[in-house]
Amino acid sequence: MVAPTKQYLPHKDYNVPNIDILSLIFDSPLAWTNEDTILHAEAADPSNKLTKADTRTLTKRLAHVFRNKFGIGSDGPNKDVVVCISSGQILLASLFYGVVAAGGIYSAASSAFQPGELARQLKQGKSGLLLASVDCKDTAIQAAKECNIPLSKVLVFDSMGHKRMLADVESNTNYLDSKAEMEWPRITDHEELKKSKACLLYSSGTTGPPKGVIVSHLNIVAEGVLPQFMLREYFKREQQKDPSFKFEYRTLAHLPAAHIAGLQGYLINPALAGGPVYWMPKFDFPMFLKYCKEFKITTFFTVPPIYLLIAKSPLVTDQFAHMHHAISGAAPMGRELQTAVQQKMGCYISQTWGLSETTGSVTAMPWDQNDLTGSVSPVLPNTRLRVVDDEENDVEEGQEGELIVQSPVVTQGYFDNEKATKESFTADGLWFKTGDIGLVRDRMFYVVDRKKELIKYKGLQVAPAELEAHLIAHNKILDAAVIGVPAPDGSGNELPRAYVVADKNAISGDEIMKYVKDALASHKQLRGGVIYLDAIPKSPSGKILRRELRDMAKKENRVQGAKL
Repeated sequence: MVAPTKQYLPHKDYNVPNIDILSLIFDSPLAWTNEDTILHAEAADPSNKLTKADTRTLTKRLAHVFRNKFGIGSDGPNKDVVVCISSGQILLASLFYGVVAAGGIYSAASSAFQPGELARQLKQGKSGLLLASVDCKDTAIQAAKECNIPLSKVLVFDSMGHKRMLADVESNTNYLDSKAEMEWPRITDHEELKKSKACLLYSSGTTGPPKGVIVSHLNIVAEGVLPQFMLREYFKREQQKDPSFKFEYRTLAHLPAAHIAGLQGYLINPALAGGPVYWMPKFDFPMFLKYCKEFKITTFFTVPPIYLLIAKSPLVTDQFAHMHHAISGAAPMGRELQTAVQQKMGCYISQTWGLSETTGSVTAMPWDQNDLTGSVSPVLPNTRLRVVDDEENDVEEGQEGELIVQSPVVTQGYFDNEKATKESFTADGLWFKTGDIGLVRDRMFYVVDRKKELIKYKGLQVAPAELEAHLIAHNKILDAAVIGVPAPDGSGNELPRAYVVADKNAISGDEIMKYVKDALASHKQLRGGVIYLDAIPKSPSGKILRRELRDMAKKENRVQGAKL
């Protein structure tokens, strides 16, 4: 007899419409926009902007170009992968929409990629068309040559400084000069929306080769509308308390658009929330602060490393005076940092949790609730979560286990990788295994760490995230990362080692070890020592690249300060 599952449920579910992404954005009343609503603007020059009407026109023109000049979607949808490598550009949303409208699959690539990394993504998706912002042109050309893609199918674009250019490298033809348009197919069948391949997102590859996560129309629509439904109920509650309450959506694009937070947060959410996203080409902290103040930014999603800068930088003064609510994700943020940032910014900071495989958030905090316990919030509407052991049996509430999830935001799997897809779901195929270790208390979810990142010492598990949160709470430690290094006695134990960004003259390694010893249990001590770095290696999305730290550790001739 199969034991019943212990599912954690949201407070409420909503009806997710059976509608494609483009119809949701351009045709549906669920999008709180008018034709003259500004959706995208350049932060350095906000007069360089695109309205909803501009974006609609560009989408249709680009769809015509992709279909009739390059054959995207000519043999049917869900087949042709178009890779796009770009820094922040106001044209990005239209390019994404145009690829989807033509029947193609939009594959987002990091602007930080080297040619070999980009070539790997082109090969993995069997792509024959490459889009690149002008600053990524050289990388794109080298990768195309490695993949035998003709330069006539490398399209370079620029939309900053009032430019409107999409030209192939070979002939330099500007395809944005074309006025011909193509309508996108309206999709209303649930199964077709569920099985579609609108986008491919790639993991950062911190624990292995990146895999292409299939993101469908249903995934993106659900991830777009479910938090919006929650937010709009909050607006109603606030207006009942104060009829003059008004919220104007304004956000700042500062994270990579190749990451799910950038794709969903900049290409989808602004078109539903009814306000502009101001685009920075790349993250620059002083300019980030300047733009937050200049454009009276009211909300944004960002990552713990940036919140750490906000908490510890003397540059931060009144730049967040108009911030109504901010959200953190991509990695757990300790309660000490969350509290410090909340005090510095003067608004609630809530944590969310999700993956590329869940199209972003799986948990979300109502904006009128504040939680400072370090949780990643309650579960999102229409989502079911379980906490299980290694045999996929449910654990008791309050105990740690792997978080597994069912939701319309969950991917159907990995592109051209049936083995990885099967391994990422439970034995019955019904639940996605996130690989994150967490627990539940009072309907709040807590993420301990990645399953593969846990350090094992004398049969006990040590979560690097807990140690990192404690370390960066120290005012003399600017940043930190923790990994396990093999014990020198061959016992098989792993010893926690801290890599810190700090002035060793201001705080010594012994002082850091004592700081941990005074606060945390014996098995969590820094027996692997303390190493000082100029910067913690991180992915463009803000995740610690532990693989690089492990490579550093392997090159060490000895374990510094190691003792049992």
